[in-house]
Amino acid sequence: MPLSLLRHPRVADLLTLLLGGVMTLTFAPFNAWWLGPFALALYCGLLNTPRFRGAFWRGWLFGSGMFVSGASWVYVSMHTYGGMPMPMAALVAALFGIGLGLFSALHGLLYRRLIPLGAGLYAALSFAGLWVLVSEAFRGWVLTGFPWLLVGTAHVDSPLAGYAPLGGVYLISLAVALSGALLYHGSKARAQPLQRLGAIAGLIAVWCLGALLPRQWAHPTGQPLNVALVQGNLAQETKWEPQGQYQAVVRYAELTQHATQADLVIWPETALPMWNTEALPVMQRIQQTLPAHTALMSGMLTYDNRQVYNSVVALAERDTPHELQRYYKHHLVPFGEYIPLSNVLGPILNIMSIPPSNISAGEDSPAPVTLHGVKLGIAICYEIIFPELVRERAQAADMLVTVSNDTWFGASLGPLQHMQMAQMRALENNRYVLRATNNGLTGVVDAQGHLIATLPQFQPGVLTTQAQPMTGLTPYTQTGSRPTLLLAALMSIAGALGVRHHRH
Repeated sequence: MPLSLLRHPRVADLLTLLLGGVMTLTFAPFNAWWLGPFALALYCGLLNTPRFRGAFWRGWLFGSGMFVSGASWVYVSMHTYGGMPMPMAALVAALFGIGLGLFSALHGLLYRRLIPLGAGLYAALSFAGLWVLVSEAFRGWVLTGFPWLLVGTAHVDSPLAGYAPLGGVYLISLAVALSGALLYHGSKARAQPLQRLGAIAGLIAVWCLGALLPRQWAHPTGQPLNVALVQGNLAQETKWEPQGQYQAVVRYAELTQHATQADLVIWPETALPMWNTEALPVMQRIQQTLPAHTALMSGMLTYDNRQVYNSVVALAERDTPHELQRYYKHHLVPFGEYIPLSNVLGPILNIMSIPPSNISAGEDSPAPVTLHGVKLGIAICYEIIFPELVRERAQAADMLVTVSNDTWFGASLGPLQHMQMAQMRALENNRYVLRATNNGLTGVVDAQGHLIATLPQFQPGVLTTQAQPMTGLTPYTQTGSRPTLLLAALMSIAGALGVRHHRH
C-alpha cells in the first residue's frame, strides 16, 4: 500500500480496525506474540490525528477490531448453546466487542489530550502507561471487570515472560505497549539520531531484562501428587435431561476407574448435572471403588440455606478423617450467573431470549481446600482470568485448581484463550495449575506457566500426571498489581511532562 494512501482518513481508519484484529493473532491458538509490538507501533502512529475526537474514534476502532475478533466465542455461547436466534446472537456479539472497544477509545482520547502532535520519545511513556491503566486495568475493574485479552497474556512463552512473577500480567502489557511506542517514535522519518538511539536502547533494555529475569521464585515442597483430571465430554444440550444425567453418572464412573493410581481425582464444573443432594451420594459411591488414599473433587451446583452456589466439593482420602470441604464461587459471570440491575434489565433480557440466573456469590477470601496435606486454591471457570483473585488464592495455597465448563465456547477461540490465561496465573504465582474441563482444554500447567500435559478437545478421557506443590511467594504474589499500576501512572505523567519540557 503506498504511504500516501495512509494519509487518507478512511484508509487510516480501516487500517486501525485491522490492526485491532491483528492483536487477536498474538493470543492462543495462533501465539504470534511478536506481532503485538508492531501492531501497537502502527496504532500509536495512527493516534496522531489533529482532533481529539479523531483519536477517540481510532482508539474505538482498534479496540473493536480486537474484541469483535478475539471474543467471537460470545456468538457461539449465545446462539449454539444459549438458544438465541442467529441474527440476535450476531448483533449481541458485535455490540459486546464494540462496547469493549470504548476502553481503547478512552485510551486514545487521553493520550492525545496529554501528548501534542509531533511529540518526541517521551510520548512513548504516556502511551504505554495509559494503555495499562485505561485499556486493561480499568476494564478489568469496571462493572465487575472483564480482563480478557490483556496483551501481556500472549507473552506467557515469550522473552518478556520473566516480568510476570515480578509484577504480573500488567507489567508484561506495559513492556509490550512501551515496545510498540518506542518502535514508532524511533522509526519516524523526522526522528533525530539521538531519539533513534534512545528508542533502540529502550527496546533492548525492555526485552533483555524480561529475558534475564527468573521465571521461578518459589521452590518445590513435599512430594508430587499423582493427579487424574477427568473430561466427560457430555453434550451441553442434553446433559440436564434425565437421560443426560444418567449418562453423566455412567461416564464419570467408568472414566474414574482408570485413575486407580491417583492421589487426587478432579471432575470439572457441574460434572454431574444435578443438585448436590443427588451428586454428592454418587461421588461418595464412586470414591468407595477407588483406593483408600484417593481424594475426589468435583464442581457441582449446591443448594445451601435457600441459596444456590456454583461450587467445588472435595471428598478427602478415606484413610484421613477430614470433613467434607466446599468452595463457593465468588466472582460470578454477569448475565450468565447473575443479572446486574435485574429489575431494569430482566424484561429486556427476556425479549432477547437470555434466561434469568440466580446464582449467589461465595465469600471473598475462602480458605484453601486441603487434601493429602496440600493446600489447594480453587477458582471456578471465569475466576481464573482475574489476576488479583487468583493471587489471593495462591498466597495461602501450594497448588491451584480450576474447574470449568468450556462446552459453552464450542469449537471457538474461547477455550484456548482461557487455558492461556490459566498459564499466566501459574507463572505469576509460581504454582502448578490443575485445570479440569467438560470437553477441553483439560491440562496441567507447571510453576513456570508451561503446559506439561493436556487432553484432546471434544473427547472423553482421563489425564494422569504428577503435580508438584510449591512454597514461597513471587514478588507479584506478595504485592499484587499496585506497584505496576503506580509505575504506569508515573510513566503517563512523566511522558506528558517530558514532552512539554522538551518542546520549551
